[in-house]
Amino acid sequence: MVRVTAWVRGQVQGVGFRWWTRARALELGLTGWAANLADGRVEVVAEGPRESCEKLLGALRGGDTPGQVRGVVERWSEAKGGMAGFVER
Repeated sequence: MVRVTAWVRGQVQGVGFRWWTRARALELGLTGWAANLADGRVEVVAEGPRESCEKLLGALRGGDTPGQVRGVVERWSEAKGGMAGFVER
């Protein structure tokens, strides 16, 4: 189990991006959240099997997202646990 934190920049607020991310994460069996940041980015924190987290990152970069993603930066770490489901913050 791993944790990936991704910061997504572009036109990603006010376009259904967090909802879309939540749906993809739940399909992959991940826990975590997607939250708008004050600087216009969306922070995505997901925990689960590395392969599922990699698939989520691929989806975030894939071009079928709401809005327009201009870049994704990720950081990998050990899973911390304690999360249930995947929520929009």
